[in-house]
Amino acid sequence: GHYISVDTSYEGEKAVLSSPDLYSEEWSCVRLIYQIATTSDTSPDPARLNLYLRQEGESFDRLLWSAKEPSDSWLIASLDLMNSTKKYKLVLEGEMGQDRSTSIAVFEIKITSGYCIECDFEENHLCGYVNRWNPNVNWFVGGGNIRNSQSILPKDHTLNSALGHYMYVDSVYVKHFQEVAQLISPKTVAPISGCLSFYYRLKQESSIVFTVYLRDMSGFYEEIWKTDSALNADWALAEVDFNAPYPMEVIFEVAFNSAKGGYVALDDISFSPVYCSNQTGTPFNPANAGCNFEEDLCNFYQDHKDGPGWSRVKVKRNVYRAGDHTTGFGYYLLANTKFTSQPGYIGRLYGPTLPGNLQFCLRFYYALYGFFKMSGTLAVYIFEENHVVQEKIWSVLDSPKGVWTQAEISFKKPMPSKVVFVSWCKSFWDCGLVALDDVSLSLGSCQAADLLLPSPGECTFEKDECVFTQKKRSRGSWHRKRGPTPTSYTGPKGDHTTGVGYYMYIEASHMVYGQRAYLVSRSLRGISGKQCLTFFYHMYGAGTGLLSVYLKKEGDEEEIPLWRRTGEQSISWLRGLIEYESDTNYQIIFEAIRGVSIRSDTAIDDILFQAGPCLEVEEIQFSSGYPDSLNEIEY
Repeated sequence: GHYISVDTSYEGEKAVLSSPDLYSEEWSCVRLIYQIATTSDTSPDPARLNLYLRQEGESFDRLLWSAKEPSDSWLIASLDLMNSTKKYKLVLEGEMGQDRSTSIAVFEIKITSGYCIECDFEENHLCGYVNRWNPNVNWFVGGGNIRNSQSILPKDHTLNSALGHYMYVDSVYVKHFQEVAQLISPKTVAPISGCLSFYYRLKQESSIVFTVYLRDMSGFYEEIWKTDSALNADWALAEVDFNAPYPMEVIFEVAFNSAKGGYVALDDISFSPVYCSNQTGTPFNPANAGCNFEEDLCNFYQDHKDGPGWSRVKVKRNVYRAGDHTTGFGYYLLANTKFTSQPGYIGRLYGPTLPGNLQFCLRFYYALYGFFKMSGTLAVYIFEENHVVQEKIWSVLDSPKGVWTQAEISFKKPMPSKVVFVSWCKSFWDCGLVALDDVSLSLGSCQAADLLLPSPGECTFEKDECVFTQKKRSRGSWHRKRGPTPTSYTGPKGDHTTGVGYYMYIEASHMVYGQRAYLVSRSLRGISGKQCLTFFYHMYGAGTGLLSVYLKKEGDEEEIPLWRRTGEQSISWLRGLIEYESDTNYQIIFEAIRGVSIRSDTAIDDILFQAGPCLEVEEIQFSSGYPDSLNEIEY
């Protein structure tokens, strides 16, 4: 047969192969059979094969899958595509990297309707199901009327004929007491829940245990089905409720006790998005367990026995006091305020009830002011519903003062539980302020979430400059930096993404008054309708100049001004929102102009492009710059 491979004669370029327009009103599965072959052992910049989804009406391609591991055989990748009413294209991209000896090849790409974990085992790729290899006992393909095949069964279940195929595992190869054979499904890549069904036959002389597990990416097994001891001479249907809110594999495991055990055969694995049992419970929505405190406390509450420990506050507009993390203008929670600071005082904030037996990732932002000793001033406990166990899962050790810092914690509890934020003021002399904002909860562990592909059109500058490049029109340039800027009384103390990550800024001490620095996006796809650009900017310093954002359409000479701020704005990161339209390809340009003094470090971070109009409006800050209202907080 034929395959397609990347031409290696172009150094450092990308090879792009695009599909025709596709529609899939129903859920479908993309299967890609590919190989990355190389002769060198390790390369600092390895070759990659990427698969993107290019949806109509989106300026950015969504990365569905990426691989860089070399292999000496063809591999199969299975990716679920959620149903959508929009047209789309699949785009394959080969990146050669630095290694001259690599080749990237694709043998087959196939889109079938249905889910990737479904399989009738009639095709030779077995839908991406694999054995966990064991020197003695493995799953084999049976059937197909081959003379020498170990076909124990006269007929398969799919075609009900001797020509059909199924998977089987037989005890004749068992060498040791308790041998285990595992058949592993492709990993789910989109959240699915519903009914998993399959047909099996089981013939046993001595005890065979046939079990189905779910395994998440941290290696945690959960048993979801097991055979009862009744024998089945004929194909029997098994149905089991299945919930995979984050990436999981399904594992069909057979354990034998002796070589005279018997066999198990498996066929026609299928999935339906409706639960098998009459489960009508609505699936848990993690969005209800988060809060940015802009409107109220959402589903968080305080215990009145403790008194009002946490207050929802907003900073009156002035340059010198840090605002909230969400927009820089909004509300956040503050503990140990002047009303409550007694020594030994504890403030508790309870979150909503979370279901048991699910893996969660909790993220939130905190900032500490005025403590001599930081450690232990803010802690997070898990409170199990039977109100007996409280387990401390996190506490602050040390963090930069007054910087919104992100914390992330993975946890999983068997019983329903609540998250509790506890602020603690140990002594009268050391009772600072604890601020909390932007609490969010997601399903799956935080490490698994970090491995997930970044959302298209988002740039946090943590790894690189994403779609942006410098425009070398002048001596001024943008720098990628973490931590505080070198000049005092100007620039941020930390980035907006995590407090300890990277942002882009201009270093005023290397520039002269009025000099400009440009950060230009690559050409973005024009679409019809409104789009929304969100970003965070930091303009603190008595000599701060200008920050402007322009839209440049392809073929036009002029740049259309979209947004501008002049002079010192705030010591916090503030959120900018811009709504714009462009049906032709375009670029977005961030221009910073250095102000009158070296206290003019302007910074940006967390840029996000979204299709559709902006859902909120930006608050505009007019600050006189007089520190007369230095520490006023509104309650």
